[in-house]
Amino acid sequence: MWQRVQTLYLAIATVLIISMLFSNVGTVIGPEGSEEVRYYENLSYLIFLIMTLMANAIALFSFKARMLQMRVAMLSAILLIFFQIWLGVGFGRFQLGIGMEDTGAKMIFSFTAVFPVIAAILDMLAARNIALDEAMVQSAYRLRKSKHARKK
Repeated sequence: MWQRVQTLYLAIATVLIISMLFSNVGTVIGPEGSEEVRYYENLSYLIFLIMTLMANAIALFSFKARMLQMRVAMLSAILLIFFQIWLGVGFGRFQLGIGMEDTGAKMIFSFTAVFPVIAAILDMLAARNIALDEAMVQSAYRLRKSKHARKK
């Protein structure tokens, strides 16, 4: 399982997603003081994180079925890119004050807000390496098959 680099990529992406569950989205600074906002406090963020975590876990532990592993890794990457866009839109809405009263509060996002894009890049790299690995296995199979055909 740990013999291939794609497993390392998937494991790091999974750890990044798990760390998001226990960290802050950002800190809201207003006239009343500051308040930390966590990912698990927003139900939609929590559901999205659990979906991507499950997809990454499936990709990580389905190393025997390379095509499934590659497809699930790409699905996870797409979900993470959408999640990153969602976080960016939320940040923009908050900074512009859309959908909230004029409180004068500002939000400072945590560095974990870029974890989805890092995990998506790692998932794409893993999918690429899985595809290359599968191509190498298929090539070796064709060579072995042609070698046995010449012997007969």
